[in-house]
Amino acid sequence: MKFRARSHWIRGLLLLLIAAVVVGLVALGNWQLRRLDWKLDLIERIETRVGAQPVAAPPRADWNEIERRRHEYLRVTTRGRFLHEHETLVQALTERGGGYWVLTPLRTPAGEILLINRGFVPSEALAQWRRAERPVGEQRITGLLRLSEPGGIPLRRNDPAADRWYSRDVDAIARARGLAGAAPYFVDADAAPNPGGLPVGGLTRLSFRNAHLVYALTWYGLALLLTAMTAYAVYRERVDDADVSG
Repeated sequence: MKFRARSHWIRGLLLLLIAAVVVGLVALGNWQLRRLDWKLDLIERIETRVGAQPVAAPPRADWNEIERRRHEYLRVTTRGRFLHEHETLVQALTERGGGYWVLTPLRTPAGEILLINRGFVPSEALAQWRRAERPVGEQRITGLLRLSEPGGIPLRRNDPAADRWYSRDVDAIARARGLAGAAPYFVDADAAPNPGGLPVGGLTRLSFRNAHLVYALTWYGLALLLTAMTAYAVYRERVDDADVSG
């Protein structure tokens, strides 16, 4: 009798554990559906905005109102003079291989500072780019408004003291370069040619893998399979117990 009671206790604990796993699998499926909604909304925003006529980059008076859903990937235009002495190189991996984004502050006629991602320089062309002339005088920049990428990337944190950057962290770069009052966003410049062909603009990533529905169905399928297997195991156990009792 004691052994049987202990067996029932273990069986109940196992069923609770299985139920918790099923709940967890369903929760993962629900999370993937939410991610699917987010990804579809992002794709729609990008497709709508990148081909639109550019609007003026948000001025200082609007900086506190900037938010991801309303402004990210908005096509904007601005003008000003580059502060090349405050350039920052951010490590990057693009369709052209490994290299660096070139972030250069732009001072507008209103005295505002905007970080401009002028484009990509491959690692092997870095020395060539350093020797190239820089655009001087007032420049007009058109590109996509992007929001700050704070902290770095997984396993690699930005290190301002060592001047090592793995993400385009606007606030941290502005502090490191002494750029007081910089805008809370940066602009990915379009593919307009730069002196010597470097850096290469217009490389903003605009296509995103969307497998969230497949992932959701996988999690739901695993939950259904585990539930069915458990139900069958319970059924067989009761049939076997009935046979033994008979």
